[in-house]
Order: sequence, then C-alpha cells, then structure tokens
Amino acid sequence: MGEKINLGIIGVGHMGQYHVNVARQLSEAKLVGIYDADPERGKVIAEKYETRFFHGINDLLKEVDAVVIAAPTFLHHQISKEALQAGKHVLVEKPIAESVEQAKELVSLSQKNNLILQVGHVERFNGAILELGKIVESPMLVESRRLAPFNTRIRDVGVVLDMMIHDIDIVLNLVKSDVIGLSAMGAKIVSNHEDIASVILKFKNGCIASINASRNTQSKIRTLNITDKNAYIQLDFTDQEIELHRQATSNTQMSSNEIRYRQESIVEKIFVHKDNPLKQEHEHFINCILGKAQPHVEGETDIKTLEIAHTILEQISKG
Repeated sequence: MGEKINLGIIGVGHMGQYHVNVARQLSEAKLVGIYDADPERGKVIAEKYETRFFHGINDLLKEVDAVVIAAPTFLHHQISKEALQAGKHVLVEKPIAESVEQAKELVSLSQKNNLILQVGHVERFNGAILELGKIVESPMLVESRRLAPFNTRIRDVGVVLDMMIHDIDIVLNLVKSDVIGLSAMGAKIVSNHEDIASVILKFKNGCIASINASRNTQSKIRTLNITDKNAYIQLDFTDQEIELHRQATSNTQMSSNEIRYRQESIVEKIFVHKDNPLKQEHEHFINCILGKAQPHVEGETDIKTLEIAHTILEQISKG
C-alpha cells in the first residue's frame, strides 16, 4: 500500500451514493472507482462524482486496498467473502450478512487473513453516542425508539434488520452483559416483512431494555432514554443532543388539605461534537487499516447482534 489507501465502492444505490460522496472527502484514502450491478446508474454516479466505473467486481478489487460494500443484504456475504479472499479490507453495510453462519465465516476469514472487517453501524459514530459511552455507568433501564415513515426502497428485509439492528448494537455495547431473556412481537403493515416490532431484553446484570421500531410512523423519531444508577439520560439521534437529569432534593409538604410532593433536579446539556457520522465511520475504517485505531466493536460482537436479531425474527414469525 502507498501513502493513501486505495478505496472502492461496491453498490451505488441510495446509501451507496452517500458512501461515494464521503469517500471523496477522505484525506488518507483515494477513491479509485465504483461498481454497480446496474451499469447505467454506475456510469451516471461515476461521472457525477468524477471517479471511474468498473464493469466487474474483480476488476475493481485488483485496483484497491479496501472496499465499501453497499449492495443489497442478500449479497453482503458473497461480495465480502470475495473481497476478503482477495486480501482486501472490508466495510460492509449492516447487517453483516443474512445468516449467523455467514457472519461467522466472514469474521473468521478476516481474522485469518489479518484484515479489517467493519460493519456499517453508522449510529456508533453519531456524536451523541460517542459521548454517551463516557457518561453511562450502570444502566438499569434502557428505552429505545426508532420510528419513521415507510421507505419503498427497502424491500429485502423488515424493520428488525433494516432499523432495529442499530439499536440492538448500541444497547449491547452500552450494557456490556449477556442477554438472558428476550420477548418480541411484531406485525406486517405495508410490506411482506415485519414493519413494526417491540422487544424486551433482560441482561444478566439486571438491566432491562425496551427496543421499539417502526417504519410505518408518520414522523421520524430516534431517541434513547437511560435510567442509570445516578442519572436519567435523554439522547436524540437526529439532533445529536444529550440531556442529563440528576436529582438534587426532594421533600414532602403537608398541610391540612393536601400533601404536595416537590422534586428539584439539575438538568445538564452535554456538549456534543457534531460531525457527519458516515464520514467518521469511513475515517475510522481507514485509521484501523493504517494501524492508527482499533475497531470500536470486534467481529464477535457483530455476530452476537445478528444472533439476537434472528431470535427476534423467530419469535415474531411464531406470533
């Protein structure tokens, strides 16, 4: 490898186009080119972002050190395996693969070949989430809501693998304890997959997490509320903001007619460095390749996230 990492993008649909735009801005990587199964779209995107269109994945792999894979979910395993076997570092969009077995194979292959395999959980790089890890000490109750209107471009997976998987990943990395209980319900509303889902996770350390997701809600809501040992934390993904509530004093006042309870609390607004999470995800990927950073989450954790997602899907399918 030269001074800069030669980078390629595979799949330039809705999400892939964002990856192309971000890749062009990286200081320590050079966007060599792109590939897409639709040559006409591929050529249009290549011209728009002033890069090269490759007619085959193998042709692109010969020219790069690393690839970003933003193809449909059912192709994640096949393309990632091909890239890893060719000795290329991989950043693949979530979920890592369709099945847990496929995920395990990719993680094993990356470890065997000493390659970086990063999964595109972009919310890990949301400024508020990066700060949250410094604040949370002993979470007791976690409440997650990720709601949005239906998007017709997502057809191959339901709300669990499309949206909720972000929050499963975040909660697992926040609580840092084994899941010992899981209850899930869901329903199809506007597609052939589950469009709403509600999940309760119980952890070995006693923490309970409630995770709710919908892609049939007429407003976009992405929040995370945490009851910690000494504080109540409210996080808004969209605004990248955190509020910390701490109890100051509380007392009960009694009069002849009524009992009044008064609680005073201190509210802190945490400063969050706001940046483009996708750009930060790319920069982290490149820094890991260069040995300047360690992956935020190891491959085994990505496998666990997918295992829980599939357990949720199994419970929903059983009704």
